[in-house]
Amino acid sequence: MKLGQVDEFIKKQKLSLDRSIILVGVSGGPDSLALLHYLWKNYSKNSSRIIAIHVDHMFRGIESENDRLFVEEFCHTRGIPIESTSINVSAHQQKYGKSAQVAARDCRYKFFEEMMEKHKGDYLALGHHGDDQVETMLMRLARGGTTTSNAGIRVKRKFATGYILRPFLSLTKEDISEYCVYHHLTPRHDPSNDQDKYTRNRFRHHVLPFLKQENPQVHLRFQQFSEQLLEDEELLQELTLQKMNTVIKRNDQDHITISVSKFKEVPKPLQRRAIQLILNYLYKDTSPDLNSIHIDNLLSFLVKEHPSGEQHFPLGLRIVRSYDDCHFRFLEKKAEPYSFILGEESTIQCSNGYELVTQRREVYPKGLNGNDVFIIDPERIELPLYVRTRKTGDKMTQKGMKGTKKVKDIFIDQKVDRALRDLWPIVTDSKGRILWIPLLKKSSFEASDLSKDKYIILKYKATNSRGQS
Repeated sequence: MKLGQVDEFIKKQKLSLDRSIILVGVSGGPDSLALLHYLWKNYSKNSSRIIAIHVDHMFRGIESENDRLFVEEFCHTRGIPIESTSINVSAHQQKYGKSAQVAARDCRYKFFEEMMEKHKGDYLALGHHGDDQVETMLMRLARGGTTTSNAGIRVKRKFATGYILRPFLSLTKEDISEYCVYHHLTPRHDPSNDQDKYTRNRFRHHVLPFLKQENPQVHLRFQQFSEQLLEDEELLQELTLQKMNTVIKRNDQDHITISVSKFKEVPKPLQRRAIQLILNYLYKDTSPDLNSIHIDNLLSFLVKEHPSGEQHFPLGLRIVRSYDDCHFRFLEKKAEPYSFILGEESTIQCSNGYELVTQRREVYPKGLNGNDVFIIDPERIELPLYVRTRKTGDKMTQKGMKGTKKVKDIFIDQKVDRALRDLWPIVTDSKGRILWIPLLKKSSFEASDLSKDKYIILKYKATNSRGQS
């Protein structure tokens, strides 16, 4: 094997493996077995601690068990510490409704994480090689991935107590096979790697050989392209974050609101990354399998002329556009209607982050105006006052206007987000007459006589950043 090429690759990536705790994921196949042997031969003498870890997925019965026994014997013969386990991946697959490969990866990486924490590992070394890189990048391009995912397998990324490391990305499968022959290694063979029912195997058997005929060093070209993509992406991500500071109107743990008009001003290459940043933030560690089609559909949704609409993404993420606002949030329970009596000296905490305060005054309060304040002459209405959510068919008489207008139309005219309408407070008297819709409209019942000796003042104000805007 081209050991100098591996050493040069490790040096280029600025990796320091000396005096490190290196855990090595070993299946028993040629790639991982060669990696374990290479690290053991070259780094254990440099005060590094090499520990093998093996997961039996229990897919192939006695064959899987024999893989585990083989790896354990290989390590015991050479004095390499090993941690191994058997996991019923099929049960995990059925419980969570995942594919066999995804379920196996979940279980495997969970064990890897536990072992990294147990041994306080610096690196988890995995045996992915250059052919794997080519296959991965082609598969993601064919499926439609994001820019970052199209870059393929990273040489190094954070994981548990340290980093995942892939030192063999500069090598081909043939290089590794030669290494095994030279060092008299007899790796196990997984027959599932021969079956074309798996997407990766079809790329491996039918696409990769053609590319190697065109260029035997194609894996190095793909690795170079991957690194360039990631370098470019780092700069573009930084520019995206700067632009998003002018676009985001609300940023909570499970709810992000952006300005559609501001978003349209962002250069299109950054728009894609902005959407991806929002999705990554909201989904966190539960991110589903999203691809470029999701991003394209969402971009079309944001730039279309129609002022409203919604899209549903996996795991209950709902994207609702309402005029210039676009909300990204997970599905919530339907808002429960409410109705409360307003005393003459009281404060009602609304569920939308606002409060409604009532005060009694003996003289007309001067200097109070705007749609966040409403002044009532008690002689013109029927007490007590009520604050409630809207009802079907609600109408009100607007101050300075003749006739009545539907509350639904007022919400539409004021471009109130649909998701906020069911929680918006409406103030009525005991006869059910709508007196005031805070921040939006006042009725003709607002006090106009300044000579009375009693008034009720209503104030609507935000108590935190989650209020309406």
